[in-house]
Amino acid sequence: MATGTDSHTHPDALKSTIRGSGLKVTAPRVAVLEVLQHAPHSSAEQVFAEVRKTLSGTSAQAVYGILASFTGAGLVRRFDPPNSPALFECRVGDNHHHLSCVGCGLVQDVDCVIGEAPCLTPSDDSGFTIYSAEVTFNGLCRTCQATGSPATG
Repeated sequence: MATGTDSHTHPDALKSTIRGSGLKVTAPRVAVLEVLQHAPHSSAEQVFAEVRKTLSGTSAQAVYGILASFTGAGLVRRFDPPNSPALFECRVGDNHHHLSCVGCGLVQDVDCVIGEAPCLTPSDDSGFTIYSAEVTFNGLCRTCQATGSPATG
């Protein structure tokens, strides 16, 4: 985990973000948010491994609980790429999509297909009011293409 001090990852800014969402500020919550600021598209297990480096007494259950409360509070977004555990990121509220490499698992953000939510219109909305659409574009990243990694999609 990087330990930069830009305005989004400074401990005071992270605490303010947590407090502003109506949640109590705790050291594990600050640590989880810091990990996700530096390592978007992380699984709960990856977040836990990073948090344990600085807060060795933190449990996996605590990290799962923090991720659930952050998701519920709108601080983080959970998404479920195919053939992968759920991933978490701090980029919320813009209905962006993801590029996912089926060779190495690299995930990158891609802006909304048409610029605003919901980005797509279903052929039959069954009376729903559509707020957002989740899209994952699966393929091979440049590195996997260059190394001849087989597509496993």
